[in-house]
Amino acid sequence: MREFCKIVIPARLGSTRLPGKPLLDIVGKPMIHHVCDRADEARLGEVIVATDAPEIVEVVDGFGGCAVLTAATHASGTDRLAEVAKMRGWDDETIVVNLQGDEPLMDPDLIRLVAENLAAHEAAGIATLATPIVARDDLLCADVVKVVVDREGFALYFSRAPIPWVRGDFDRVDATEMPDGVEPLRHLGIYAYRVGVLKRLASLPPAPVEQAESLEQLRALWNGIGIHVGVIAKAPGHGVDTPDDLDRVRAEFARRAVSQ
Repeated sequence: MREFCKIVIPARLGSTRLPGKPLLDIVGKPMIHHVCDRADEARLGEVIVATDAPEIVEVVDGFGGCAVLTAATHASGTDRLAEVAKMRGWDDETIVVNLQGDEPLMDPDLIRLVAENLAAHEAAGIATLATPIVARDDLLCADVVKVVVDREGFALYFSRAPIPWVRGDFDRVDATEMPDGVEPLRHLGIYAYRVGVLKRLASLPPAPVEQAESLEQLRALWNGIGIHVGVIAKAPGHGVDTPDDLDRVRAEFARRAVSQ
């Protein structure tokens, strides 16, 4: 895996809910440093931070990492990855893992797993992960993205709505338990791409269902690109989107430091 897999970490300063997010301190290190550590621990190959901010390049260079400056006009992390792939001249069969720059608690084993899953499934252009939903509130929450897969583990659809829809259950306002007979899956936002697919996606216009759901992965399904979904028992540690998330992640790192 090491010789043909890359990890690219998209990182932007312009978060509306948490400005300057990649450079915020977590137990003495900027968040982006922790994310790079998780990527290095996956032992897959080259790790590159892709950013539109010279400040992030400077910080990454300062701790010995590799960062490249990409266009500020990219609408998504996928577009930013595609630019890096073209910049580096990577072969179309090269596997690239997209590790979000706000996931300092990501399990390195999961980074490796998503790359290995893509390598093992020739019919897939993309691989990602999901975990069972165990709480009804999560199933009904629009911020929790759900995925339905076929018997081979390929995605049929992603949605913010509760899917699969359980007739006679979801329309009950008094229901509190999970529906019987189905195992709803929560999509986790880590991806592996073949570079050829990555370039193709970046060249395609947004799909109607992608715009309706505000879910970029639906562009791939709309255009017939297979997405393999590996199901894991437990979700990784919390990502950082809000100040409360940052407090939780800092507390977790402090707890780990004490227990070592």
